[in-house]
Amino acid sequence: MTSNTAEKIADAAQAVLVSEGAAAVTMRRVAGLAGVSPMAAYKHYPNRQALLDGVAERAFRALSEGWGNRAPDGPWEARVLGLLTDFLDFALGQPHLYTFLMTDRRERARRFPDGFEGGGSPFGKLVTLVEEGMRDGLLREDDPLEVTLALTSPVQGLVQLHLGGRVGLDEDGFRRLCERTVRRIFDGVRM
Repeated sequence: MTSNTAEKIADAAQAVLVSEGAAAVTMRRVAGLAGVSPMAAYKHYPNRQALLDGVAERAFRALSEGWGNRAPDGPWEARVLGLLTDFLDFALGQPHLYTFLMTDRRERARRFPDGFEGGGSPFGKLVTLVEEGMRDGLLREDDPLEVTLALTSPVQGLVQLHLGGRVGLDEDGFRRLCERTVRRIFDGVRM
């Protein structure tokens, strides 16, 4: 067995998770989709939780690598709003994966504040921008992690309401609501 087999198993698990949610991920089903025996799946991932943890790490890594490329060299606010757009593309485009990564209880999930320091997630890109905004005099000096949390939490709450059918806006209207919300928060943390 090679690590290629482990990747195939993780790919299959992520495909099930993205299309149906974490509850639909079983070792037997994933093994079948990956074209391996259940015993081979257990050889690479000792249990379902280890498989889901592996999928979470891969997904966070991929998200982190892909976020922030929309406006990498633009003005500060455009880069922050670009990250918001990336976040909404993810949350609205892959709601099961979003829910698994961001709201489901997981033993190995990152926890604020320690798990949010030093990168390793897309949140780190926004922390870096907040630090830059403070250094450049665009934002008041404050705790960068807490300011980043203040910027992201309302949008995550709106996404939860939207995914739960509690926001009566189409997707474009919802995205505009999220941008207006972030701009209101900007007004509270600007110099």
